Parts: sequence; C-alpha cells; structure tokens
Amino acid sequence: MGKNGQSEVRDLAYTPTVGAAAGVEVMELADLYERSRRHGNDPYTPLRPAFHQLIGVRARPLRVWVDFVEHELRPGAWLWIRPGQVQRFGPDLVAADGVVVLFQPGFLPPATVTAAHMDPPYEQRPTTPEGPAVEGLQRALDHLTYEYRAMASLPLSVHADVLRALLSVLVVRLAQARGPAPRPAPASQTFRRFHAAVERDHAVTRRVEDYAAALGYNPRTLTRATLAATGRTAKQYVDDRVLLEAKRLLRHSGLTAKEVADRLGFTDASDFTKFFRLRTDVTPGAFREDLSPRQAEARTDLARTET
Repeated sequence: MGKNGQSEVRDLAYTPTVGAAAGVEVMELADLYERSRRHGNDPYTPLRPAFHQLIGVRARPLRVWVDFVEHELRPGAWLWIRPGQVQRFGPDLVAADGVVVLFQPGFLPPATVTAAHMDPPYEQRPTTPEGPAVEGLQRALDHLTYEYRAMASLPLSVHADVLRALLSVLVVRLAQARGPAPRPAPASQTFRRFHAAVERDHAVTRRVEDYAAALGYNPRTLTRATLAATGRTAKQYVDDRVLLEAKRLLRHSGLTAKEVADRLGFTDASDFTKFFRLRTDVTPGAFREDLSPRQAEARTDLARTET
C-alpha cells in the first residue's frame, strides 16, 4: 500500500508456464487466481500486465476494473485487456467460470493485427456475440484450446506456428463479432507512429510541435491523422494520455500531487492542478480521496444490510 492507503500498481511481466509454447497460453479463468498467487501477485489489487488478455465468461458474471472503468461481464461476454492497462478483478474471480487467453505483444502476424483492428486507439468495451458469431468463436476457441493442450504431438516450433494461426482466427472472429469499430477511420501509419511516441514521451513533452519535429511531420499532419483515427485533435490526444497516467499515479501510487506533477513533466504543481481540474472538474487531491472500488463495494454492502 502507498501513502493514504492507496494500492500501488504492480507491473506484471509475462511468465510462461513451464513447457508451454512461448507467446500464448490458454487457461480456465478460475485458475488465474492461483496462478497470480504463485507468482506473488494479488489479482484483487491494481496490476499492469505487459501482455494481452482475452477473457471469455461462460455461466457466472465477473467484475473487472480496467483503467477506472468497471465492467460486469455477463455470461457469453468477452473483454480484451491490452498491455499497459491497469486492471483489478472483483472478488468473484476465484469462482469464475470462463477462459482467459494470454499472449505477448508481437506474437500475432501484422496481417492479423490489421484484420482484427488491434491498432490503437483501442476500443474498451465488453462484447457479447450473437447468432452465428457465437458458434464461430466457440469453434475457434475449442480448436485453439485443443492444440494448446496437445503440445507433445508436434515439434515445439511447429506447435507455436499452429497456435499463432489459431489465435489469429480467434481474434479476427472476435473483431467481427464486435462489429465496425466506432471511430471515423482506420488508424494510419502516421497515427500509429504518433501513438507510439506519445506512449513513450508523454511525460517528457505535451507539445504537438515536439512530436511533429521528432517524427518528421508537420503538426497539422499529426492533427489530421489523429482526428481521422480518434475524433480528437493531436493536442487533445496527448493531454488525454497525460490525464490517464495522472489518474493512475494519483489513485494507485504513494506519490503526492506534486510528485505526480514532477513525474509527468509539469514545471509547477499549480500548473498540474489547473490541467487536471480543467479536464475532470476536481482537483488531484479530491480525485485521490474519492472512494476506491473496494471501498465503494463495502459501502454498498453496508447499505444493503441496513435496509
């Protein structure tokens, strides 16, 4: 725990199961709790995985928080958690009924990344397939699960290629079940480069001009590409990323507001407060002191017992 009782975010590296093909794993959702504990992690506290997670729920609902948004996954729902997002599972994980597919960035071929709409900006919402999409996803998952468990039947390198192909089918099927991505246009190479630069340097500079100079573009070019991909200007996109990191640090670290301001490249704590309040209508301190999800659950449970 950090200062003020806040839970620290723990970075979660990919640790493959001994003997598994490098890059992807398929496991029962209920087993995720024991796996986390074996590796010294608590899935009920904030974690920042460095890998993808495809979560499919079967019979019982599951609650999970991803970057301050609560998702209640109903039976039949799927959720894709991306590398770098801060997640926390609800207390029903230990009894969850479903599957989780873990895979590393770079495991899937570029053609699949394009076909499955895996490029940023990421659409973070659960998907509940309907009609023929349900059977298509289930067949893809069943085949992937079978081949994952049949590792000894193939040479390891061939086994990895088979899993890569079958995972490609699964993620493309999932993308089709989601329907058209709700954004103005597919991400261009210009936006993808800009996104990567913002991910790397958002704590260094918030000036679009600096990103344009580093990438060899005109600032207007970045704005056009970002508007096309996200509906936001390049400046708004940078500020959104800084704001997300500010929220993560305020809620999940022991840093003071001034230390968060320093970490994010603000020269003055008052400038950070103005930046944060303009975009959230609250001060950094007020945001930090707001109820955590676990506190909110406790208060809800207490209210139920009193009524």
